[in-house]
Amino acid sequence: MPFELTKDFIEEIKELIEIGDNQRIIGTVTELHPADIAEIMEALSMEEAKYLYLLLEGDLASDVLVEIPEDDRKRFLAELPSEIIARQYIEYMDTDDAADVIGELPSDKKDEVISFIGDEEHADEIKTLLAYDEDSAGGIMGAELVAVNENWNVQICLKEIGRQAQEIDEIYYVYVVDDKNHLKGVLSLKKLIQYSTQTPISKIYNKEVISIHTSAHREEVAQKMEKYDLVALPVVDDDGCLKGRITIDDVVDIIREEAEKDYQMVSGITGDVEMSDSVLNITRARLPWLLIGLIGGILGAFVISGNEQSLERIPNMIFFIPLIGAMAGNVGVQSSSIVVQGLASGVNDFQSISRKLLKELGVALIVAFVLSGLILIFNLIFDIGNSGHSLAYIVSFSLFVVVIFASLFGTFMPLFLNKMKFDPALATGPFITTMNDILGLLVYMVIGKFLF
Repeated sequence: MPFELTKDFIEEIKELIEIGDNQRIIGTVTELHPADIAEIMEALSMEEAKYLYLLLEGDLASDVLVEIPEDDRKRFLAELPSEIIARQYIEYMDTDDAADVIGELPSDKKDEVISFIGDEEHADEIKTLLAYDEDSAGGIMGAELVAVNENWNVQICLKEIGRQAQEIDEIYYVYVVDDKNHLKGVLSLKKLIQYSTQTPISKIYNKEVISIHTSAHREEVAQKMEKYDLVALPVVDDDGCLKGRITIDDVVDIIREEAEKDYQMVSGITGDVEMSDSVLNITRARLPWLLIGLIGGILGAFVISGNEQSLERIPNMIFFIPLIGAMAGNVGVQSSSIVVQGLASGVNDFQSISRKLLKELGVALIVAFVLSGLILIFNLIFDIGNSGHSLAYIVSFSLFVVVIFASLFGTFMPLFLNKMKFDPALATGPFITTMNDILGLLVYMVIGKFLF
């Protein structure tokens, strides 16, 4: 049965914590999934969550710690001694999760926690992972994997796999290496049980193995695993030596985090913010783009004030300023979103991008003809403000030009940002909307000046 967090359940847990009935608390929560326990802790106060968590032990405690939201985990760990963190939690974690948790601690506490880890090999592996950039393949990989030597036979491999498997939760692939730990290929468990025990591994392993470099960005990791439908991806260094593996659960986290980040950028939010963050942090994340919007509004006011003569000749031009601005912003965001989607899926070669640009130009021309034609018919029929046909032609032609320009600007901007090593998702947010509003307004005013 899936767990459902209810108000009554939370009240029951609160009451048990208040009276200190540890046995009933343990009996209630220990059968739940770690993610469910983390969800319960989120609904409790910090003191109550701490009380509940300290009742957990071993693997369950370490699994729950990984599921707790990062900001809450930081506050929670800040109150625990380094020795407790190391011996009760870190020692039970996989190396990639342990590196993530330790990486969130202050520098001095990182060293303390690592010094208290009893398993020296585990500690060394964690330190190795911490040396990589946190957004690289090396930073998200785990050291736990099953590897066999190409010179062994099936019998030795099966024995070695059994020994190594004791330290690993899931075995997705068996990797084949040489004497210097260079990755040579991948071995199917099915083949291991099909062949005789004396069969050399070199005759049955698959030499066509897909791997990724330790320095590759995590988005590249996600793209490669999605492209080849992999559940685990081996990570190698400059010499081709096997350093670790990245599993599908890590990639799911990457995709979710990248989607949240891109959504926040589109919404005009800088940085990573959660609902649980402080008012100051949320304000700091929202304010920069709002200030850009404010500056854009001021520039728009300058554009209007600099074209007073056009507005004096045709005062009713002002009626269509919101329409021009809205259409410019909407068309630009649509175009940029398509390009950003292509870049996110790994489309970076010139030929593919050129095809997308030509297709977008074709779409822009059709859209511009339809929209400008509709607004021309509307104005000719209703003649808003009794302005005659002049306003109808000005608005229609302006809208045509603005749609073409906004579409091209929305297409080129994410490509430019990507070339400059900025996240192209920036181009789908308030930035491009504000720019298109200003430029669309400028086009409208200039055309009004020359056509009237």
